[in-house]
Amino acid sequence: MIIGVPREIKDGEKRVAIALPGLDALVRAGHTVLIEQNAGVASGISDEDYSAHGARMVSADAAWGEAEMVVKVKEPLPEEYERLRSDLTLFTYLHLASSRELTEALLESGITALAYETVQTADGHLPLLEPMSQVAGKLATQVGVRCLESTWGGRGVLAGGVTGVAPAEIVIIGAGTVGSSAAQVAVGLGAQVTLLDINARRLRYMDEISKGRLITLFSNPYTVARCASYADLLIGAVLVPGASCPASCDGRDGARHEVGRGHR
Repeated sequence: MIIGVPREIKDGEKRVAIALPGLDALVRAGHTVLIEQNAGVASGISDEDYSAHGARMVSADAAWGEAEMVVKVKEPLPEEYERLRSDLTLFTYLHLASSRELTEALLESGITALAYETVQTADGHLPLLEPMSQVAGKLATQVGVRCLESTWGGRGVLAGGVTGVAPAEIVIIGAGTVGSSAAQVAVGLGAQVTLLDINARRLRYMDEISKGRLITLFSNPYTVARCASYADLLIGAVLVPGASCPASCDGRDGARHEVGRGHR
């Protein structure tokens, strides 16, 4: 198969779809890999590195036009829609619930599009989404705590507190991959962490592994509103399969900062 890897053009996106170990595996399996020039530079992979491991460095036109399958990180942007065609397979994150325009472009092109976030194992795990969700959860706490600092517009709240001063109240709605990752960082920082979910089994598991270092509550409108009223930082981490992530709180119920509306 001829596999094309175009450079990501979404603003701020620095990732590349294939790193050197993946490239090596594909080449060893007999595939031809076309990588757009400078596609990996922002990820620390030079064109010379790719070439040394068997890739052909090409233009964007070739990466899309000569490929039988295009592998990306993020969904195609409007300026890439004209590159979609019926004899091409696209493998990338799509998150179609958030873009009717992209959904219609894919349908009109006749392309075969596979979304990373929909790949599921027999036991219900999402192996391609879960690593990104771990990143999102840990970053949610990291960025949120930074926003509590006065230099970033916050009230000068220190996550772990100091002697004689209470730690920050961090409330996380959703105890899946994003939520548990966010809670792990928040607990490590010494914050007072409250984790909400509708799954009793998941809450019990988080209770057990945290050894009493966080509070678990069943999620319902009353509990969410109550927790939001006192939270210094509110992190939404709810996954509704096939839909946009719901807003847990619109910021008018007392939460000082709300970040990290991600996937489980």
